[in-house]
Amino acid sequence: MSQTLRFALPAGGERKITVRYALNAGYAGRDTEQVQHHVDELAELGVPAPTRIPTLYPLSASLVGRPEVVQVAHAKTSGEAEWALVVGETPDDLLLTVACDHTDRALEVHGVAWSKQSAPDVLGDVAWALKDIEHELDQFTLKAWVRHGDTEQLIQDGTLAQLLPPSYWIKELGDRLVPGTVLLSGTIPMIAGVDQFADAWRVELTDPRGITSRIVYSVEQLAEAWD
Repeated sequence: MSQTLRFALPAGGERKITVRYALNAGYAGRDTEQVQHHVDELAELGVPAPTRIPTLYPLSASLVGRPEVVQVAHAKTSGEAEWALVVGETPDDLLLTVACDHTDRALEVHGVAWSKQSAPDVLGDVAWALKDIEHELDQFTLKAWVRHGDTEQLIQDGTLAQLLPPSYWIKELGDRLVPGTVLLSGTIPMIAGVDQFADAWRVELTDPRGITSRIVYSVEQLAEAWD
């Protein structure tokens, strides 16, 4: 089921996009040695390695939205700070916004693709026209905070220079980037020692002029099933 999202534009006005397809990139850092190290770390935790790097997971478009509350089945879920490419009315009509890929970490050990189908891709409130900012994307900062009770901690802090750029995926995917497609970038490393299993997430993508696209949502654990 598709849904329509509104994005504020930095220069004023808004864009309205109906989401029809969703793709999640994974293991998409530019530093290939760091990516392989991450794959090895996950393998030690029981998460199966991908057959190729970077990889891509098709998702249901119904998972893409802007919820204020993400409902989950248990306590072992968490977000990931990312950028999202949104295809507008034509394949050349491309917007960039912030995203948070909420993932079931317990299910991840049985299959990454399954884990990504179990929770939403949350998109930001502001989107830039890619053609206006492509030359400065590496200067965009990407940050995420987690909240436990009344305490908020920074858990991710980097720039888009750490991730494969939209141009890589535009070339790789070609005519698969049809109108209504949303592509998430993959994420940057988490800060060691910060508990990712949080009560809430806040994610921000900020351009060199200080304009920010934001996501804020809380995490609600549902009651256990009556087995």
